[in-house]
Amino acid sequence: MDTQKLLDRALQFDNLSAKEGLFLFKNAATSDLMFVANTLRKKQVSGNKVTWIIDRNANTTNVCIANCKFCNFFRIPGHKEAYTTTIEEYTQKIEETIRYGGEQLLLQGGHHPDLGLDFYCDLFRQIKKKFPNIKLHALGPPEIAHISKIDGKSHKEVLETLMEAGLDSLPGAGAEILDDRVRRMISKGKCGAQEWLDVMRVAHQLNLTTSATMMFGHIETKLERFEHLVKIREVQSEKPKNAKGFLAFIAWPFQDDGTLLKRVRGISNNVDADEYIRMVALSRIMLPNVKNIQASWLTVGKAVGQMCLHAGANDFGSIMIEENVVSAAGAPHRFTSSTIQEAIREAGFEPQLRTQQYEYRTLPEVMEEQVINY
Repeated sequence: MDTQKLLDRALQFDNLSAKEGLFLFKNAATSDLMFVANTLRKKQVSGNKVTWIIDRNANTTNVCIANCKFCNFFRIPGHKEAYTTTIEEYTQKIEETIRYGGEQLLLQGGHHPDLGLDFYCDLFRQIKKKFPNIKLHALGPPEIAHISKIDGKSHKEVLETLMEAGLDSLPGAGAEILDDRVRRMISKGKCGAQEWLDVMRVAHQLNLTTSATMMFGHIETKLERFEHLVKIREVQSEKPKNAKGFLAFIAWPFQDDGTLLKRVRGISNNVDADEYIRMVALSRIMLPNVKNIQASWLTVGKAVGQMCLHAGANDFGSIMIEENVVSAAGAPHRFTSSTIQEAIREAGFEPQLRTQQYEYRTLPEVMEEQVINY
């Protein structure tokens, strides 16, 4: 293989194979990857705007039987710290989110053995009744698969019922690495790679907007990272023409603080800034049919996130009024509405507030500034 020929093909939006992506990862200069990815970004996303969103990551429950080896958030059923969030607590969280200018709730939780389709439909309807303008970016393929098993229903039946109850979009949660060798070792209790992809295929058939993710830097091989990207690209290529499919792709490095992977297996996050920037650039290169690439400032920090905006990323994600899962494994970084816009401007771009559908929003005229206690 020839590095320059592969980069030239990438500039033509060619679909590179997993092995070709790996070759670029191993052989291309970071500056060359950044240049190609940035060029592709400019062709796919016109102008100098970098988007961001105001939302909150609330959790339905911390009870989970998936037993992921990278998660410090979950509690087993019956644990003294186990909880299921009440509608009164959601009301308080949503009212605060609205005061901060948000209009969306990212709603996820654990694989609770007793919470099935009726529970989530009732919850969604209650939230929509109280807050009809709030968008629910909720659950994820592993949770859809879990609910399907509890209720004995197909993925399609579950998704259709949830959409009728108020589900607006489906996050790409629980992808980790879409390879069953990896998943058996780090997230055995979750759905396999094929089921994750199949849930997304059904979502796209139903014209339900989704996103895709990758958590890397643990036990996966470098080739498995690129096979993951190819699988995402293939599912996106199958979506109906009228469907948005995967609106965005977000990759972040494994956060290892206190996790079983680190304590028992000795697996640490060794992804440095250069490697993360290279992976963001290669995400843009490997996913020519996914328009928006997000930089995970939550896990890599402001400075590295800003560099990613010159390496193919066009989105800075959410200010995350609340985030409990990744933070529980050591992600320390925080932004407010003001500081995230400052960071985007410092990087040489124009901040643009967006919705989950990547439509532009005007900043609310009256909104409170979140106070962050470090």
